[in-house]
Amino acid sequence: MAKSEKGSSSENTTSRAVDRALSMLELIGDSKTGLSNADLSRRLKIPKSSASYILRVLENRAYLRRGDDGKYVLGMKLMSLAGDNLSHMDVREVAKPELEAFLRRSRLPEAHLAVLDNGRAVYIDKVESPDSFIKMDIWVGHRLPVHTTAIGKVLVASLPEEKILEILKQRGMETKTQRSIRTPQGFLREAKKIKKYGFAVDNEENSPGVRCIAAPIRDANGNVIAALGTSSTILEIDTEHLPRYVELVKEAALKVSRQLGYTEP
Repeated sequence: MAKSEKGSSSENTTSRAVDRALSMLELIGDSKTGLSNADLSRRLKIPKSSASYILRVLENRAYLRRGDDGKYVLGMKLMSLAGDNLSHMDVREVAKPELEAFLRRSRLPEAHLAVLDNGRAVYIDKVESPDSFIKMDIWVGHRLPVHTTAIGKVLVASLPEEKILEILKQRGMETKTQRSIRTPQGFLREAKKIKKYGFAVDNEENSPGVRCIAAPIRDANGNVIAALGTSSTILEIDTEHLPRYVELVKEAALKVSRQLGYTEP
């Protein structure tokens, strides 16, 4: 009898923790600016220590992301699980027509949208040309390194150097191809160029034979919140046509940024 009671108590404790975790996700999901540990412990009427433990687990699993202000917002793990049900995201809704228009103008096989989450670039949307026989290995929810991808470079280039170095240290710098950037200082030099010229190129740095281009999408405050990019073979995006594609990518990203309230300085 005692053993049964002990088992029941353990199950109740686990159920209570799961219930609290789900309640936290719901509260944070309903908040436009995020919620702090104190906010959640007060609303759920639980000790801060209990809230802190649950928040730490959810953050480690990428279900939540903690901002510099200490407030938690939903992480990209939830977005990844949602798959195609990401239409509620404003940036995705605004960017969709521009992605499609970019494909019509460029005649490239695909265009995509990505955000930074927990030190990785995560695809949140992709459109493909029905007329292209080239299919790129990209899907919604796909997570990639920042140092070998055009989208990743763009997403971190505007961050403070110490933050960039922190991400590189946390995630490492795997050599994906012979062209991959291999050192933090090498990446910082690349980031300075990206900030200066407003775009990034992955020149066979993540996959042999593939070249990618990306440009930043900014919010009303000028912060980089997403990256708009495209990719194809080095034969299609060759050095002769690269400048034209770069301008088309930058133009599409700027149009999305303007619709989000961004004004060029």
